[in-house]
Amino acid sequence: MHIGHSKSPIVQLSVEFSLMVIKYAEQLEANNKRIIGDQLLINGTTLGAHIMEAQSAETSDEYFEKMRVADRKAHDTWYWLYLCEESAGYGHNKELSKKLDEVMKVLHTIILSANKLQ
Repeated sequence: MHIGHSKSPIVQLSVEFSLMVIKYAEQLEANNKRIIGDQLLINGTTLGAHIMEAQSAETSDEYFEKMRVADRKAHDTWYWLYLCEESAGYGHNKELSKKLDEVMKVLHTIILSANKLQ
């Protein structure tokens, strides 16, 4: 990982979250819950990819737009986690939900700062 990226709290949180998502998706797949697991894996890791893309943005507008897209992916991920929590046989991963809450709080802070600048 590029040295500059590793110092960014949102990058660190998103990497930690993505690794947790991978592990949980593998557990779901092992329990024949692949369809939801795939959706969770795609959305959970894509949110981190958008955060990483934002790190190389050429303008602040581009940076904040990537963060807004990451926020949308975070909400999509929340939805899939919620379905797992509410569906029989999926199990609820409280640590994953807690980490997603952390990511979303930082994203919201970043987006609010963008709105203040405009």
